[in-house]
Amino acid sequence: MDYNEDFWKKYANENEARYNEEFAKFTKDLAISLRCTSVLEIGCGTGIDLRLFPDTFQIYGVDLNEYALDIAKEKLSVANFKKGNISDLPFEDSSIDFVFTHGLLNYLDEDIVEKGISEMHRVAGKYIMNCETFDDVEKEIDENQKSRNMARRWMDYKVRLVSDVDMHEDIEPGKKRFVLLKKL
Repeated sequence: MDYNEDFWKKYANENEARYNEEFAKFTKDLAISLRCTSVLEIGCGTGIDLRLFPDTFQIYGVDLNEYALDIAKEKLSVANFKKGNISDLPFEDSSIDFVFTHGLLNYLDEDIVEKGISEMHRVAGKYIMNCETFDDVEKEIDENQKSRNMARRWMDYKVRLVSDVDMHEDIEPGKKRFVLLKKL
């Protein structure tokens, strides 16, 4: 899918309206329990999933949507938000303890997903989490999205699969799959 500025601006506005505190809390608690001190959300949009992290964390967000990043910077001034692309992340190797995506990979073309996985692995220091719409057999959801089987996509990387389960509907009502990986 080519980057459509109007689509993503509308998405950013809707994203603010559907803030899911339970998912934000889950992500923060998970990163803390794994003894991480830095976090990066790729495709962070307006930063809603990062807002509950304590300021003792190094908080980073990357997105292509400048409009969404302006909102993120206003709402979470302690974080470092950058305009960037999943296929060329502006971070050093193994520099971020906890790297995650939430509903991003479903929107990307196949070649970008493959490059993005490689980049997530490169910048992650300890853990990688994907929370994406899932299907065993990947298929088109609509003209903008495809379901992904993220656990299967990580098998060629030096990672250990920690978790591959459906998110509980109280945490993520969008029927997403939670994949957590430990970088080896």
